[in-house]
Formats: sequence, C-alpha cells, structure tokens
Amino acid sequence: MTSKVEYLGALQTKATHIKSGETFITDPPVDNNGKGEAFSPTDIVATALANCAMTIMGIAAANHGIDIDGMEAEITKHMAADPRRISGVDVHITMPQKDYSSKERAILEHAALTCPVAKSLHPDLIQNFTFTW
Repeated sequence: MTSKVEYLGALQTKATHIKSGETFITDPPVDNNGKGEAFSPTDIVATALANCAMTIMGIAAANHGIDIDGMEAEITKHMAADPRRISGVDVHITMPQKDYSSKERAILEHAALTCPVAKSLHPDLIQNFTFTW
C-alpha cells in the first residue's frame, strides 16, 4: 500500500504516506465549494508534475555531474469546465545562476519533459514547460 486517505468532513481529506507517516490535507478551491485552505486535489496533480520533473532532473544531474542545487519551479494550473478538469499546467523552472553548457541544458530539459508524471497525464492536458537558465 502506498497511501491512505481519510475524509475529514467539510470536503477536506487527510492523506498519509504509509512508509514515512508524512501527511497532508486537501481542500477544494473556493470556486468549487471549498475554503481554499490547502492544496486541492487538482493542485496536487499540477504540483506533482513539477515535483516529478525536478526529481528526474536531479537524477540526470547526479548521473552527469551537473549541479542543480537551488533549482525552483512555479506552477500554474488551468481548469476547464464540462467536465471540470485540469486543461493545462504551466511549469516554469528557474535554474541556479551557473554556466550550463548546451549539452547540460538538453539533458536536463529532456529529463523534465519525460518524467513519469508527464508521461502519465492524459495527452489532452497541455503541459507547458519553460526554463530560465
């Protein structure tokens, strides 16, 4: 088992990672009957795309001796209606101010774009990655 989710009432849930015991709460956004007090489930999906991309970039960086410590990402989720769903995710990755070669940039960008979450999302969901070097 990977995780367990408990319904807390008032549209909130508590997810627990079985191995670590780490938890987080979800709450729907205000425009979907929630209070907007925590990540919504769709926020988590959008954010997971960036988390995964950065993790796979970290693996590639370690394998190629590239320093990416300090890398950051900003995520914007776009919703559509009928049915309500995530229609797009913008992931803007800002790299630390280092002198990356074109080969290193290509390795890292390829890693981000081919992460497991990116490959698991529906092809209709637009994934827009940008990088600031």
